Amino acid sequence: MPFDIPAVVVANTRLSADYNVLALAAPDIAAAATPGQFVMVKAAAGNDPLLRRPFSLFEVLRDAEGRATGLSILVKRIGPSTRLLYDARVGDTVACLGPLGQPFTLLDPPAEGWMVAGGVGLAPFWTLAEALVARGVKTTLFYGARKGEELFYLDYFRRLRVELVLTTEDGSVGEKGRVIAPLERRLASHPSDQAITLYACGPEGMLEATAHTAAKYERHCEVSVERIMGCGMGGCYSCIVPMKSATGGFHHVRSCMAGPVLDAAQIVWE
Repeated sequence: MPFDIPAVVVANTRLSADYNVLALAAPDIAAAATPGQFVMVKAAAGNDPLLRRPFSLFEVLRDAEGRATGLSILVKRIGPSTRLLYDARVGDTVACLGPLGQPFTLLDPPAEGWMVAGGVGLAPFWTLAEALVARGVKTTLFYGARKGEELFYLDYFRRLRVELVLTTEDGSVGEKGRVIAPLERRLASHPSDQAITLYACGPEGMLEATAHTAAKYERHCEVSVERIMGCGMGGCYSCIVPMKSATGGFHHVRSCMAGPVLDAAQIVWE
Protein backbone atom coordinates (compact mmCIF):
# COMPACT_ATOMS: atom_id res chain seq x y z
CA MET A 1 0.00 0.00 0.00
CA PRO A 2 1.28 3.52 -0.75
CA PHE A 3 1.97 6.07 1.96
CA ASP A 4 0.16 9.44 1.98
CA ILE A 5 2.22 11.91 3.95
CA PRO A 6 2.85 15.63 4.43
CA ALA A 7 6.44 15.77 3.19
CA VAL A 8 8.67 18.62 4.30
CA VAL A 9 10.82 20.29 1.64
CA VAL A 10 14.46 19.80 2.64
CA ALA A 11 16.09 21.33 -0.47
CA ASN A 12 15.15 23.10 -3.70
CA THR A 13 17.94 23.00 -6.27
CA ARG A 14 17.38 25.29 -9.25
CA LEU A 15 18.86 23.78 -12.40
CA SER A 16 17.71 26.50 -14.80
CA ALA A 17 14.99 29.10 -15.22
CA ASP A 18 12.46 26.29 -15.76
CA TYR A 19 13.85 23.16 -14.07
CA ASN A 20 14.49 22.31 -10.44
CA VAL A 21 15.01 19.29 -8.19
CA LEU A 22 12.81 19.28 -5.10
CA ALA A 23 13.97 17.11 -2.19
CA LEU A 24 11.32 15.87 0.24
CA ALA A 25 11.54 14.21 3.65
CA ALA A 26 9.57 11.03 2.93
CA PRO A 27 11.51 8.06 4.35
CA ASP A 28 8.66 5.52 4.18
CA ILE A 29 7.99 6.22 0.52
CA ALA A 30 11.68 6.28 -0.39
CA ALA A 31 12.43 3.01 1.40
CA ALA A 32 9.59 1.20 -0.38
CA ALA A 33 10.16 2.60 -3.89
CA THR A 34 11.82 0.81 -6.80
CA PRO A 35 13.13 2.33 -10.06
CA GLY A 36 10.37 3.48 -12.39
CA GLN A 37 7.71 4.09 -9.76
CA PHE A 38 6.18 7.52 -9.18
CA VAL A 39 4.60 9.77 -6.57
CA MET A 40 1.58 12.08 -6.68
CA VAL A 41 2.47 15.52 -5.33
CA LYS A 42 0.44 18.63 -4.47
CA ALA A 43 2.10 21.79 -3.18
CA ALA A 44 -0.87 23.88 -2.11
CA ALA A 45 -2.96 23.14 0.98
CA GLY A 46 -6.20 24.46 -0.55
CA ASN A 47 -8.16 23.57 -3.68
CA ASP A 48 -6.13 25.57 -6.21
CA PRO A 49 -4.77 23.51 -7.82
CA LEU A 50 -7.28 20.81 -6.96
CA LEU A 51 -5.43 17.68 -8.11
CA ARG A 52 -2.01 16.23 -7.45
CA ARG A 53 0.52 15.80 -10.23
CA PRO A 54 2.53 12.62 -11.00
CA PHE A 55 6.32 12.72 -10.82
CA SER A 56 8.80 9.91 -11.35
CA LEU A 57 10.91 9.28 -8.28
CA PHE A 58 14.24 10.89 -9.21
CA GLU A 59 16.57 10.16 -6.28
CA VAL A 60 16.40 8.19 -3.06
CA LEU A 61 18.07 10.32 -0.38
CA ARG A 62 20.08 8.45 2.25
CA ASP A 63 21.88 9.23 5.50
CA ALA A 64 25.47 8.29 6.35
CA GLU A 65 24.36 4.76 7.31
CA GLY A 66 22.57 4.26 4.00
CA ARG A 67 19.04 4.52 5.40
CA ALA A 68 16.44 6.13 3.13
CA THR A 69 15.50 9.57 4.45
CA GLY A 70 13.57 11.00 1.54
CA LEU A 71 13.23 11.39 -2.19
CA SER A 72 13.55 14.01 -4.88
CA ILE A 73 11.55 14.85 -7.98
CA LEU A 74 12.69 16.55 -11.19
CA VAL A 75 10.28 19.40 -11.99
CA LYS A 76 9.76 21.38 -15.19
CA ARG A 77 7.83 24.60 -14.59
CA ILE A 78 4.99 24.60 -17.14
CA GLY A 79 1.76 25.34 -15.22
CA PRO A 80 0.26 26.40 -11.87
CA SER A 81 1.13 23.17 -10.03
CA THR A 82 4.71 23.00 -11.23
CA ARG A 83 5.21 26.74 -10.59
CA LEU A 84 4.33 26.15 -6.93
CA LEU A 85 6.81 23.27 -6.75
CA TYR A 86 9.47 25.34 -8.49
CA ASP A 87 8.99 28.13 -5.95
CA ALA A 88 8.73 25.89 -2.86
CA ARG A 89 10.94 26.85 0.07
CA VAL A 90 12.80 24.72 2.58
CA GLY A 91 10.41 23.96 5.42
CA ASP A 92 7.28 24.05 3.24
CA THR A 93 5.06 20.98 3.30
CA VAL A 94 3.66 19.22 0.23
CA ALA A 95 1.24 16.31 0.02
CA CYS A 96 3.07 13.23 -1.29
CA LEU A 97 1.44 9.90 -2.14
CA GLY A 98 3.51 6.88 -3.16
CA PRO A 99 5.23 4.80 -4.23
CA LEU A 100 2.82 4.07 -7.07
CA GLY A 101 2.84 2.08 -10.31
CA GLN A 102 4.85 -0.72 -11.85
CA PRO A 103 8.67 -0.43 -11.92
CA PHE A 104 11.29 -1.25 -14.53
CA THR A 105 12.55 -4.82 -14.86
CA LEU A 106 16.10 -5.10 -13.52
CA LEU A 107 18.76 -7.08 -15.38
CA ASP A 108 21.73 -9.21 -14.47
CA PRO A 109 25.05 -9.47 -16.33
CA PRO A 110 26.00 -10.11 -19.06
CA ALA A 111 22.85 -8.29 -20.28
CA GLU A 112 23.24 -4.55 -20.91
CA GLY A 113 20.80 -1.78 -20.01
CA TRP A 114 20.39 1.12 -22.44
CA MET A 115 18.37 4.05 -21.11
CA VAL A 116 16.85 6.54 -23.57
CA ALA A 117 15.83 9.91 -22.10
CA GLY A 118 14.29 12.96 -23.71
CA GLY A 119 14.22 16.19 -21.69
CA VAL A 120 12.50 15.75 -18.34
CA GLY A 121 12.26 12.04 -19.23
CA LEU A 122 15.59 11.75 -17.43
CA ALA A 123 13.61 11.58 -14.17
CA PRO A 124 13.33 7.79 -13.61
CA PHE A 125 16.85 6.95 -14.75
CA TRP A 126 18.98 8.03 -11.82
CA THR A 127 17.55 5.35 -9.54
CA LEU A 128 17.52 2.82 -12.41
CA ALA A 129 21.17 3.51 -13.21
CA GLU A 130 22.11 3.07 -9.54
CA ALA A 131 20.28 -0.26 -9.40
CA LEU A 132 21.76 -1.61 -12.63
CA VAL A 133 25.32 -0.57 -11.81
CA ALA A 134 24.99 -2.13 -8.35
CA ARG A 135 24.13 -5.42 -10.07
CA GLY A 136 27.19 -5.18 -12.32
CA VAL A 137 25.19 -4.38 -15.47
CA LYS A 138 26.92 -2.37 -18.20
CA THR A 139 24.71 0.71 -18.51
CA THR A 140 24.43 3.40 -21.19
CA LEU A 141 22.35 6.58 -21.18
CA PHE A 142 21.22 8.05 -24.49
CA TYR A 143 20.11 11.54 -23.46
CA GLY A 144 18.67 14.22 -25.69
CA ALA A 145 17.48 17.79 -25.10
CA ARG A 146 16.82 20.98 -27.03
CA LYS A 147 20.11 22.57 -25.93
CA GLY A 148 23.09 21.81 -23.75
CA GLU A 149 21.78 23.82 -20.80
CA GLU A 150 18.93 21.30 -20.50
CA LEU A 151 21.18 18.27 -20.05
CA PHE A 152 21.30 17.75 -16.30
CA TYR A 153 23.16 15.56 -13.77
CA LEU A 154 25.79 14.40 -16.28
CA ASP A 155 28.54 14.27 -13.64
CA TYR A 156 26.36 12.06 -11.43
CA PHE A 157 26.01 9.48 -14.17
CA ARG A 158 29.71 9.70 -14.99
CA ARG A 159 30.56 8.95 -11.37
CA LEU A 160 28.47 5.79 -11.66
CA ARG A 161 30.51 4.92 -14.78
CA VAL A 162 27.41 5.07 -16.97
CA GLU A 163 28.35 5.65 -20.60
CA LEU A 164 26.77 8.86 -21.93
CA VAL A 165 25.60 9.40 -25.51
CA LEU A 166 24.38 13.00 -25.74
CA THR A 167 22.38 14.85 -28.39
CA THR A 168 20.99 18.37 -28.63
CA GLU A 169 18.68 19.82 -31.25
CA ASP A 170 20.87 22.93 -31.58
CA GLY A 171 24.15 20.97 -31.62
CA SER A 172 25.54 22.82 -28.58
CA VAL A 173 26.50 19.58 -26.79
CA GLY A 174 27.06 16.15 -28.29
CA GLU A 175 25.60 15.18 -31.64
CA LYS A 176 23.20 17.56 -33.34
CA GLY A 177 19.75 16.01 -33.80
CA ARG A 178 17.44 13.61 -32.01
CA VAL A 179 18.55 10.88 -29.64
CA ILE A 180 17.12 8.06 -31.78
CA ALA A 181 19.85 8.47 -34.44
CA PRO A 182 22.82 7.34 -32.30
CA LEU A 183 20.63 4.71 -30.65
CA GLU A 184 19.86 3.11 -34.00
CA ARG A 185 23.50 3.23 -35.11
CA ARG A 186 24.57 1.48 -31.92
CA LEU A 187 21.92 -1.21 -32.28
CA ALA A 188 22.88 -1.78 -35.91
CA SER A 189 26.53 -2.31 -35.01
CA HIS A 190 26.03 -4.28 -31.81
CA PRO A 191 26.32 -8.10 -31.83
CA SER A 192 22.87 -9.61 -32.24
CA ASP A 193 23.58 -12.25 -29.58
CA GLN A 194 24.31 -9.63 -26.88
CA ALA A 195 21.28 -9.29 -24.59
CA ILE A 196 20.16 -5.67 -24.37
CA THR A 197 17.08 -4.14 -22.78
CA LEU A 198 16.04 -0.62 -23.74
CA TYR A 199 14.37 1.66 -21.19
CA ALA A 200 12.79 4.87 -22.46
CA CYS A 201 11.10 7.90 -20.95
CA GLY A 202 10.27 11.20 -22.62
CA PRO A 203 7.89 12.71 -25.17
CA GLU A 204 5.37 10.36 -26.78
CA GLY A 205 6.97 10.67 -30.21
CA MET A 206 10.36 9.67 -28.83
CA LEU A 207 8.83 6.69 -27.02
CA GLU A 208 7.16 5.50 -30.22
CA ALA A 209 10.38 5.94 -32.22
CA THR A 210 12.32 4.01 -29.57
CA ALA A 211 9.73 1.23 -29.61
CA HIS A 212 9.90 0.90 -33.41
CA THR A 213 13.71 0.94 -33.34
CA ALA A 214 13.79 -1.75 -30.66
CA ALA A 215 11.38 -3.90 -32.69
CA LYS A 216 13.49 -3.45 -35.82
CA TYR A 217 16.55 -4.87 -34.05
CA GLU A 218 14.55 -7.40 -31.99
CA ARG A 219 15.40 -5.89 -28.63
CA HIS A 220 13.14 -5.83 -25.60
CA CYS A 221 12.01 -2.32 -24.71
CA GLU A 222 10.22 -0.91 -21.67
CA VAL A 223 8.79 2.61 -21.77
CA SER A 224 7.63 4.85 -18.94
CA VAL A 225 4.59 6.58 -20.41
CA GLU A 226 3.57 10.11 -19.56
CA ARG A 227 -0.17 10.49 -19.02
CA ILE A 228 -2.37 13.02 -17.26
CA MET A 229 -3.39 11.45 -13.95
CA GLY A 230 -6.13 12.64 -11.66
CA CYS A 231 -5.59 10.26 -8.76
CA GLY A 232 -2.69 7.87 -9.49
CA MET A 233 -4.58 4.92 -8.04
CA GLY A 234 -6.88 3.80 -10.86
CA GLY A 235 -10.06 5.55 -9.80
CA CYS A 236 -10.46 8.26 -12.44
CA TYR A 237 -9.55 6.42 -15.69
CA SER A 238 -7.80 9.55 -16.99
CA CYS A 239 -4.52 7.81 -17.85
CA ILE A 240 -5.56 4.99 -20.17
CA VAL A 241 -3.19 3.49 -22.74
CA PRO A 242 -4.29 1.25 -25.65
CA MET A 243 -2.59 -2.16 -25.56
CA LYS A 244 -2.66 -5.08 -27.97
CA SER A 245 -5.02 -7.94 -27.12
CA ALA A 246 -4.05 -11.58 -27.40
CA THR A 247 -7.08 -12.19 -29.65
CA GLY A 248 -6.42 -9.21 -31.92
CA GLY A 249 -7.56 -5.63 -31.61
CA PHE A 250 -6.76 -3.74 -28.46
CA HIS A 251 -7.88 -2.97 -24.94
CA HIS A 252 -7.14 -0.14 -22.53
CA VAL A 253 -5.12 -0.23 -19.33
CA ARG A 254 -4.67 2.43 -16.68
CA SER A 255 -1.06 3.56 -16.78
CA CYS A 256 -1.08 4.38 -13.06
CA MET A 257 -1.84 0.72 -12.31
CA ALA A 258 -0.49 -1.38 -15.21
CA GLY A 259 2.31 1.15 -15.76
CA PRO A 260 3.78 3.68 -15.95
CA VAL A 261 6.36 1.16 -17.18
CA LEU A 262 4.90 -0.88 -20.04
CA ASP A 263 6.18 -3.32 -22.67
CA ALA A 264 6.71 -1.09 -25.71
CA ALA A 265 5.89 -3.93 -28.11
CA GLN A 266 2.39 -4.26 -26.63
CA ILE A 267 1.37 -0.61 -26.87
CA VAL A 268 -0.87 0.47 -29.74
CA TRP A 269 0.98 3.58 -30.91
CA GLU A 270 -1.39 6.15 -32.38
